[in-house]
Amino acid sequence: MAEGSRPRRQRKVRTRRAQSRTRGGGVHWLGSKWREACLFVGEWLSLTVAACAGALWVFGKVFPWLWSLRPPWLRFTASIVGAFLAAVVVVASWSLLRVRLSKAHRWLPVGVACLLAVGAWSFIRSESAFQGYEQLKRQLSEREEGERARIAHQVYAAYRRAKLEDLALLLRRAQPYLPAIEEAAARFNLPAELLVGIGATESSFLPRTSRDGGRGLFQITAPPEAARRVAERTLGTRSLDLENARHNAFLAAATLQYYWQQQNGDLFLALLAYNIGPTNGGLLHIMQRYGAKDFLTIQPYLQALPADYPIRVLTAALAYRLWLRYGELLRYELGDNARKIQELGIPGLDL
Repeated sequence: MAEGSRPRRQRKVRTRRAQSRTRGGGVHWLGSKWREACLFVGEWLSLTVAACAGALWVFGKVFPWLWSLRPPWLRFTASIVGAFLAAVVVVASWSLLRVRLSKAHRWLPVGVACLLAVGAWSFIRSESAFQGYEQLKRQLSEREEGERARIAHQVYAAYRRAKLEDLALLLRRAQPYLPAIEEAAARFNLPAELLVGIGATESSFLPRTSRDGGRGLFQITAPPEAARRVAERTLGTRSLDLENARHNAFLAAATLQYYWQQQNGDLFLALLAYNIGPTNGGLLHIMQRYGAKDFLTIQPYLQALPADYPIRVLTAALAYRLWLRYGELLRYELGDNARKIQELGIPGLDL
């Protein structure tokens, strides 16, 4: 029996040791792997923040330096490449540095990476970085601001040439319709001056049915079906009566909002689209056909269509804003009226 019992004791001891290795060692191994994973994720997240900050900083510095480079796409591409190379340099340098850091201590790489991330974040929030980003923002928006300035100049010039007596007559005619127009503008989050400008340009506030099919105050012909549905839902009716000034104003506001969103916030293109309507497939079709991107590049392709329509609308809108502010229409060339008018701004362009 002694000979038979010895193997059993050895098996029991071996089993206990195996259990000890499996339980204790397994838990230790699992905890170690989780720690390593957390260290790895923390390290590379911190490094990503630092690399992105470096890339953004380089982009903000390089882009203004290359402003004279032509064509514009080459300037933008060169700046992107510079930012990408900056991120690559950060990552490559870190790969070399972390070998030495990890030899010193296993926690050292993630600690240094976190310090880099904190430093990068602090720099991004600093005044020097803010100035660089503001400069970049100005450079990127220079063309858009230039277009706005040219448009504003055309509107001010049109207002200066206009017969203020005729504009004043239009605004007096508008009085009975202003409650409906202001209500529609508020419901569709539009400047009421813009709707007044459209009404003045379309019908001179003499609602009628025109030869081209335009009806009512805003001379609506064939509005987008989506805009019609929105107007009906907003008014709580199943059918719009375009002879009703309130219905007409709501449909005009819904149509302008529809085209404004379609043109990605470009007011001039939205006004052109409103005026063109579904003719030749609408403005969006014309732009896609010729590859036009903005009001300046679409003008040569408008042919017989009235390219000055937005200027006339904005001129009437400006007149209404002046009427509201001063109770009269200021003569542009007298005294400091030019300064007052420009400080007041043009409806829709000051959003």
